[in-house]
Amino acid sequence: MSDIRQARKALANRILEGDGKTSPSERRAAFDNSDLAEPGLAEAVRALVDKVARHAYRVTGEDIAAARESGLSEDQVFEIVVCAAIGQATRQYDTALAALEAAATGKE
Repeated sequence: MSDIRQARKALANRILEGDGKTSPSERRAAFDNSDLAEPGLAEAVRALVDKVARHAYRVTGEDIAAARESGLSEDQVFEIVVCAAIGQATRQYDTALAALEAAATGKE
């Protein structure tokens, strides 16, 4: 396994399973941007996670404030946003690697 793959795996493991203010299941839901019906994630938090994953440049202070008003602390909002961003980056990276592999082998 290359160094970057090991580093990516270690990063994902750390943010998903390491100590945190949010539960591992909430962090996983944010990372995956799926199953956002997680009971602990309020609608404002689900909307923030989706916005970070799909249109991060559109995230506003109001989005963060809404997540805070849903009952999350500043640390919890930070963790959720980091998990959402790294999850999306991971999906994009994996898709790019698959496209490169397909192009190299002539498969689509």
